[in-house]
Amino acid sequence: MINKGKGGGNTITGLNFEKEKDILSLLKTKKGYSVKGTAIFYNGKEVARNYKKNALYKFLESEKIDYKKILSKKLLPDEALYVIVNNTLFIIELKFQKVAGSVDEKLQTCDFKRKQYAKLMAPLNIEVEYIYVLSDWFKKPEYKDVRDYIISVGCQYYFDYLPLQKLGLPVPQD
Repeated sequence: MINKGKGGGNTITGLNFEKEKDILSLLKTKKGYSVKGTAIFYNGKEVARNYKKNALYKFLESEKIDYKKILSKKLLPDEALYVIVNNTLFIIELKFQKVAGSVDEKLQTCDFKRKQYAKLMAPLNIEVEYIYVLSDWFKKPEYKDVRDYIISVGCQYYFDYLPLQKLGLPVPQD
């Protein structure tokens, strides 16, 4: 794991992402974790809920929130993980790249999107954090300014890895 250019991780304390992987499938492989629908359990206790793409808006609808009265356009997160213990919705965007392309500019939108999601969650008093999980492609020197920008606007990034502790989720014991 690299966040702000520091650190290291292993398979016990976090989630190792590869192309086409999602949080639910990764959590199912962790000791003590189980998943039922959108609910995530650790040792039988619900610790989080996962809302991908349109599922976030179904959740809002169930809470009697009409997103159209808050946002002019629907945002569709790769992963939206609501962690119950810290009342925080983590918007997790997975960006895996092997050649230059449109993802380059998408990385520069995190501040706007974080603020939009914060507006959306404000009626529920839910905090929002915005995290990118990036492939090694983005370690290249030409992405330094973008990586610095991501941090400067209060968003975060990791390379191929996301620590459970950062999300406020329990870390399985050996």
